[in-house]
Amino acid sequence: MKQKTFDIPFILFSIIISVFGAIVGLQLITSLGITPNTSIIGALIAMLIARIPMQMFYKYKSLENQNLIQTSISAATFGAANSILIPIGLPYVLGMPELIIPMLIGSAIALFIDAFILYKVFDSKFFGADETWPPGVATAEAIKAGDEGGSKAKYLGLGILGGIFGSHFGFPMSAFGVAFIGNIWALTMFGIGLLLRGYSVQLFGVDINEYYIPHGIMIGAGVVALFQFIFSYVNSRPKKDTKVDTDHEFTRNDQDVKRGFGLGFLLYIGGAAIVAVMGGILSNMPFWQVLLFVLFAAFAAVVSEIIVGIAAMHSGWFPAFAVTLISLLIGMLIGFPPVALALLTGYTAATGPAFADLGFDFKAGVLIRKGVPNAQELFGRRQQFKSAMIGFGVAVAMTAMFAESFFARDLVPPVDRVYAATIEAGLTGNVAMLIFLWAIPGAIFQLIGGPKRQMGILFATGFNCNANGRLGSNYRGINPIFGLENSRTRSGEYNVHNCSRIYCG
Repeated sequence: MKQKTFDIPFILFSIIISVFGAIVGLQLITSLGITPNTSIIGALIAMLIARIPMQMFYKYKSLENQNLIQTSISAATFGAANSILIPIGLPYVLGMPELIIPMLIGSAIALFIDAFILYKVFDSKFFGADETWPPGVATAEAIKAGDEGGSKAKYLGLGILGGIFGSHFGFPMSAFGVAFIGNIWALTMFGIGLLLRGYSVQLFGVDINEYYIPHGIMIGAGVVALFQFIFSYVNSRPKKDTKVDTDHEFTRNDQDVKRGFGLGFLLYIGGAAIVAVMGGILSNMPFWQVLLFVLFAAFAAVVSEIIVGIAAMHSGWFPAFAVTLISLLIGMLIGFPPVALALLTGYTAATGPAFADLGFDFKAGVLIRKGVPNAQELFGRRQQFKSAMIGFGVAVAMTAMFAESFFARDLVPPVDRVYAATIEAGLTGNVAMLIFLWAIPGAIFQLIGGPKRQMGILFATGFNCNANGRLGSNYRGINPIFGLENSRTRSGEYNVHNCSRIYCG
């Protein structure tokens, strides 16, 4: 029997927990350059509240309600940090404060479209609930262990302590944990990419970033992945039970995917048009170039969420910043002026993280509801989508309220300085040729692995991360494993090649 979950007290509690998640996300993305996974925190708070001997708190004993709470806080964390603050931080870094409000509105639009598309296509054969989605597995197991207690809770506690202890000494414990869950082919290629990225100078005497090798490989792999996605859809034969070479019965079919991405693309066009008008580029660019900007921004947004979603589904990491940087480079090759590039970058950056994070949350929900009929599964997922909307709404409001105070202290996500330095430096020499050249091996890797293994995408994801384990000594050291390193020189000027050592997700 379907019970009413979203009563006033539950909504208020979801908002309160989302406010906490948004604050954590904003603080850490500006101070450390990372966005933490707060899902477990939300679930643990719900577990603790459920033990208060008052009737109004009994509902939080339900695993489903605990999952809804973790969905809200996770959405607020990633939404505030990745999808809102990063886009609006770029105009500030570029000295274009007049673009902050247009970018805030545009990124909020893109954020909600991003989540809407994932809701429509999750558990299709393209983004299956039977795929790995590693953080979702971890969250579901943590919630179930907390409910069952006993040895499972004991081992969960030991794992948490181990993660805290290892992280304190600088070890990438999240990577260690995901290695036990993720797809072996995807994570192997991801690891190889990380090693080559971290030790290219020592091994080959070459900084691969100087030659745009990571960017080219990601573009090549991304183009092939996009065509594989389209090819799989075009050549699929509709089946009533929607089973595709597996015992898993999908709850979304090819028509759902078509409607989801089709409507999403149209919405992205509308959002990009609003950004173009509010950003004032109509008076600075000819009409044909504005039209090209709108279409390319919408296309980049869709491609971003597909590539980011595929990587997150198989490995638990998503190369959102790398994909955004590549969209920026292509925009520069097209010839968009700086204002348009700033808007394009912010709009693209707003997509992808929410798609991936909500995928993790949906995966957790599927595992918690395991064995229920499809109708009940879809109902539960719809409830999660409502919780995510609460979290995203709080994310937009909190960022709008507190962004100015962060900027007043010159606190912005470090990756914004990457984008700004790239825009200000421009593309010189034979950059286009280098990108095209290195796109070839990326495409080959992706072709070899096929759409299931995603070897090219994950190799490129690792290649676009900073894995050399060294902290920058000049500006602000950011996460020694997946951080931004040495983004400011001793003279205080930003260097595009140093800055473009971007991190994952």
